[in-house]
Amino acid sequence: MTKQVNKEQVLYAYKKLQSVVRQTPLQFDPYLSEKYAANIYLKREDLQVVRSFKLRGAYFAISELTAEALSHGVICASAGNHAQGVAYACNEKQVMATIFMPNTTPAQKINQVRYFGGAYVDIVIEGDTFDACNEAAHVYAEDNHLTFIEPYDDEDVIAGQGSLAVEVHQSLTAEGETADFVFVPIGGGGLVSGVSAYMSEAMPETKIVGVEPSGAASMQLALAEGQPTALDHVDKFADGTAVGKAGNITFEYVQHLIDHIEIVPEGKIAGTIIDLYTRQAIVAEPSGALSVAALENMKEAIKGKTVVCIISGGNNDINRMAEIEERALIYSGKKQYFVVNFPQRPGALREFVSEVLGPEDDIAKFEYTKKISRSNGPALVGILLGEYETLPDLLERLEKFDPNYVSVSENPTLYGSSFRKK
Repeated sequence: MTKQVNKEQVLYAYKKLQSVVRQTPLQFDPYLSEKYAANIYLKREDLQVVRSFKLRGAYFAISELTAEALSHGVICASAGNHAQGVAYACNEKQVMATIFMPNTTPAQKINQVRYFGGAYVDIVIEGDTFDACNEAAHVYAEDNHLTFIEPYDDEDVIAGQGSLAVEVHQSLTAEGETADFVFVPIGGGGLVSGVSAYMSEAMPETKIVGVEPSGAASMQLALAEGQPTALDHVDKFADGTAVGKAGNITFEYVQHLIDHIEIVPEGKIAGTIIDLYTRQAIVAEPSGALSVAALENMKEAIKGKTVVCIISGGNNDINRMAEIEERALIYSGKKQYFVVNFPQRPGALREFVSEVLGPEDDIAKFEYTKKISRSNGPALVGILLGEYETLPDLLERLEKFDPNYVSVSENPTLYGSSFRKK
């Protein structure tokens, strides 16, 4: 690999960004440190100006453009943090930006882009998916001679994101520490490329661990295939890292500079979001919680070590909290869904409650479906367990009530919002 971004280029980006981005804190976390018998530090990019690290790469890439390029304006495609970073940078530098966003983008994110960009942003809603939106944006850029600000697959963006690692290095050095591990979330790979490019020279003994959500592990697939390869399906829960195909440039950095990739289930991410909020008062978005969620996977390897987890962003829509809690409960096993046949007679539900549920259990959902006979009718039943360990006893009692019950906890299309009476 001929590395394009090196330590000096990252330092150059860091100096250029000093007056623009916040030097976010590197906080020692007592709770996580005790839990994993390690020295755990959190790099709080959720406290960045636009509540994510994306401002770094966007601002630096725009600042490196020529006056001629800036006079025509810039363009990007994004449904979230990158769009906000570009919007903020263009407002600061008084450069016009056209920002394409898919029509599935929540209004909250569109409003944030409008807020950060002010009069210097023109928002175009285009396409049902990010890929369709991105394709339309590239066509528009070519037709109108606009410079495209890529979200990750660009050397200037990579250098800008790497400025975060300079701050980590300086903070650790000031405390007489060095990092054994740095856990970095991976979407397209811009952040992990910048961090690894700097750390490979500044702290070569540090192991870089990339972290991807299981439903969007495009970089892991790229490594397995030897080249960036499109995923067949992408789970959009961790929207900041829900990338269907790794970048060509970033793949080279990952292939040569990081130690390995950890994969974390979306349910585990959801539980980590709740844990970070309830125990440390940190509001992390799903992708922002990835690095902390991966600690459990490596709990033996990190014992007694110094570990940095990058909290990459905190743009979490409050309207998603119900979904996040649901995913966390399903993953932990404390919430179970079943299709149960109920006798069509008075008192059947009361009988179910008294004979099947444990003393600490509760019914979270009950919904009759289409009756299949006069004597019996299936119902979707959601049960919230007091303790997961009581599940085997619950299943035993449930089988006595209905030997033909069906567990549907692993199939959210059957118990989610799409499940309706027929």
